[in-house]
This record gives sequence, structure tokens and C-alpha cells, in this order.
Amino acid sequence: MMTPGLLKVLDTLPAGILDVEPSAIGHVLSGPTLIHLPGRRPRPLFVSAFLHGNETTGFLAMQRVLKQYSDRLLPRALSLFFGNIPAAIRKVRRLDQQCDYNRIWPGTELPVCPEIEMAQWIADDMARRRVFASIDIHNNTGLNPHYSCVSHLQRQSLQLAAMFGRLCIYSTRPKGTQTGAFAPLCPALTLECGKPGVAFGSEHAAEFIDACLHISQLRNHRVPMHDLELYESVAQIFINTGIDFGFGKDDADLNLIPDLDRLNFRPVSSGFAWGEVSCPDLPITVLNGDGRNVADLYFRIEDGQLYLTQSLMPSMLTLDERVIRQDCLGYLMTRMSLAEGIDRASASPWFS
Repeated sequence: MMTPGLLKVLDTLPAGILDVEPSAIGHVLSGPTLIHLPGRRPRPLFVSAFLHGNETTGFLAMQRVLKQYSDRLLPRALSLFFGNIPAAIRKVRRLDQQCDYNRIWPGTELPVCPEIEMAQWIADDMARRRVFASIDIHNNTGLNPHYSCVSHLQRQSLQLAAMFGRLCIYSTRPKGTQTGAFAPLCPALTLECGKPGVAFGSEHAAEFIDACLHISQLRNHRVPMHDLELYESVAQIFINTGIDFGFGKDDADLNLIPDLDRLNFRPVSSGFAWGEVSCPDLPITVLNGDGRNVADLYFRIEDGQLYLTQSLMPSMLTLDERVIRQDCLGYLMTRMSLAEGIDRASASPWFS
């Protein structure tokens, strides 16, 4: 099958890639690159990094892992996808004219474009290679602990989540994510490793990836009740186009509290004020898992204040206005009992 024009496919590591700084990645990679490396076990672990160009932890983690095996064979074959290299060169999430590289995968709601065709090709290629598991490494721009995300409640994906840490989010939106696309093929997990540039993030991700390389088999065992705190993402929050907003910006249509991201992974009570509103209608759109706008279910305006109408837990709230415009303000979650998650978790549909 012909390789998409955007994508370069390699079977060896490019010279210098283990030592280059993320900011200088353009000296080593010219664009999206898929690298297949052999290992003792042939079914590959798939790892994606740089799907957002300003999220460097995945790249640094893979440098750490690969340096350990510079003179010996990997325990398992490894397929690496380094995604939005043009954005990484500019140190931004994505360029203004680009699609979001974590919205282009099979299942996307975006119109067909070269990036979507590339992502479909990669997913098809990894299916042919009988991919063992998939890990997508990200950073947050707001204050968040380390946590993982799954798009399907499958036992083996939850086992991987518990290996990474106690916090896990089950989410069916946004569509077109790498983890969502790979979930029908293999256990699939997103790692959220805090803010970029923090050493612990790359250390934690590297330790986890190395552990995954050493797993011989993931079985269909239920995750022990005490191993995970499981949350369900129920809504994604967007600021409407044309709304002037800011954080502590008194003359804005929507003046959000300056430290909004401190609410991440903290219970927030009904009636909490998120900021001041100077427009008559809700300045935000809130999409549920079905893609319906349910803003009136979660927020109300009263006396010029934007109030939360239910007790919920936010995640991924960010103060980065560029990221908010390109993606969203953040998410709302509810606690899911692990018993409920386990009961809903399916046995493996994947290759044996």
C-alpha cells in the first residue's frame, strides 16, 4: 500500500534523534515520521508523541527508553509515530492552517484531508502488524496531576491505566483521537503527563513505556477495586466564536477567574462562580458524549455571573487562550465507581 505523501516511514532511528533537543527536532525530522524497530517479541507496541507540537514529554520519554537499548535488542518490537513536526518546530500545539493531529484518526468528525488519510494509513498498517498495545503521550497546559484516558472500558486497557497511576478518565469525546482509533485494535491508552518541561513527566512516561515493552501478555483479568480512581468525562466546554474572553480581564464578554485551572481534579460545588459575563446569553457551548450542546444543563447566568449548576469535577481547564481557541476550555467529569467500570468493561476483542 502506497505511503501517504505527508508521511515518512523508517526502519531505523535517524542519526542524532536520541540527543537532539525537542526545540531542534527539525534538524532530524522534516515531517510526520513512523519508525518501526525490531524486538524479541514481534507484535509491536505503538507509541505516538508530538501529536501536539508543544507537548514534548513523549519525545523526551522515548529518548530515555531508546538510549537504554542503544546496544541491544528491544524486548518487544516498537513502532513510533512522531506527529506534528512543523508545529513542534514552532513550539505550538498546531499551526493555524493545520488540523489537530489528535482529531484526525479513524472516527474523526473532520472532513477528509491529507492528515486524515495519513492517520488511516497508519492505523491500517498497525492492524496488519497485529499491534500489541497503543500508548499516546501528551502534556497539559493547565494544572493537572498525571493521569490516563481510555475511550473504551476494556479490561486490558484498564490494566494498563492502573500500571501508569491511580487516576483514569473514560471519555468518548472528542472524536478522532489516536487512542479512540486504536481501541478496536488493541489495548489503548492516553498518558497525560502534566506540563511540558518537567523532568518527572518524561521519567514517569519512560518507566511506563519500558514496562509495557516487557509485558509478554495482557490477560482479560478484572482490575482490582483499589487500583484505580475512575472518572467519566461527561462534557467538553468551548468558548463561543466571537466572544471576547480572558482571565481577570474586566472589559471582556467573559471574564473568567484568574486561577480557573486550580479547579482541575477537585470537586466543585453547584453554585460556584466561574467568572463574570457581560453578554445576555451563555457565552459557552458544552457538548456531551453524543455531541449535543447541553450548556444549559451545567451553567447559568445570574446577576452577571457564570455559575455551575451541578456539583462536578473539572479536568484539563487551561489558561492558555491560544489552546482554548484551537481546542477547548476544558472538561467536566463525574466519579464512576470502579465496580461500575468493571461491570461495563468488555473482554478483549483483539488478536490472541
